[in-house]
Amino acid sequence: MAFARIAITLPQELLAATDARAKESDRSRSRVIVEALRAYLTGPQIVREPVPAYGPDAVGVARRDHLERDLARSPAERLRAAEEVARVAQSKRPRRGPVQQIIGFDSYEDFYEWKKANRA
Repeated sequence: MAFARIAITLPQELLAATDARAKESDRSRSRVIVEALRAYLTGPQIVREPVPAYGPDAVGVARRDHLERDLARSPAERLRAAEEVARVAQSKRPRRGPVQQIIGFDSYEDFYEWKKANRA
């Protein structure tokens, strides 16, 4: 097989990703590029339709319509609607004692500050 030497210009992030792939597969940069070109040139040229996020059934159509109506609102309107839903949910939730909550802290100092601020 005859070889030819070429020079190409690549974006730095693509070259870095190529070098990383070469290192993890214990191959040369050239070999990784050759394999990528072969896969691109000989691979199946399949055009894939995007998979819909919502199904074609009645529920999927209703969810899609709801999403489109929400996205037509301004951010402030969406926030007001979310706050209203939270208020209604809070008012309808039965009270069964204290709510348990898990809180994580990056350090003991963060925990201590939180504890001081939230002492009853």
